Amino acid sequence: MEKEFVVGVTGASGIVYARRLLEVLCDRARVHIVVSDVARQIAGIEGVDLAGFDAVYAENSNLAADIASGSFRYDAMAIVPCSMKTLSAVSRGFADTLITRSADVCLKERRPLILLVREMPLSRIHLKNMLAADEAGATVMVASPPFYQRPETIDDLVDMVVARVLDHLGVVDHGLGMRWSG
Repeated sequence: MEKEFVVGVTGASGIVYARRLLEVLCDRARVHIVVSDVARQIAGIEGVDLAGFDAVYAENSNLAADIASGSFRYDAMAIVPCSMKTLSAVSRGFADTLITRSADVCLKERRPLILLVREMPLSRIHLKNMLAADEAGATVMVASPPFYQRPETIDDLVDMVVARVLDHLGVVDHGLGMRWSG
């Protein structure tokens, strides 16, 4: 049976992480993509195209989309990158968009939810929201690549972060990056 994932893209810098995740996931699974308005703006600024994937695209304003319901089955969700606004909404159960509603569904249905935050420095509010999201069942990851693989390009750094997201989504046959071997 084919795996099915939801990928939310929100308005934080680092849209390249979403692009790479989608490149890998769309080759291996059915993917639902939801891009916030601010994420579209950031993608334009960063020169990253999120169109053209063999996936189901949904508008962030469409709270009647299938992925907004707990009765619609999918395996997991990742919000990449996850803005601090979205983190706050998810950690507090404020589900006013399709991305935050789908995340809320993941938490209530006990499905894996990955929040890849990309911000620094982190305020006390950010840290509290990360803790609240973790306590609710989400996995909070920071877009902080390791350097033991001696990256030579930005793509190498992106791949190491995306590899960890894929691992936590249960997609372990991706071949991205290098695993630590001691």
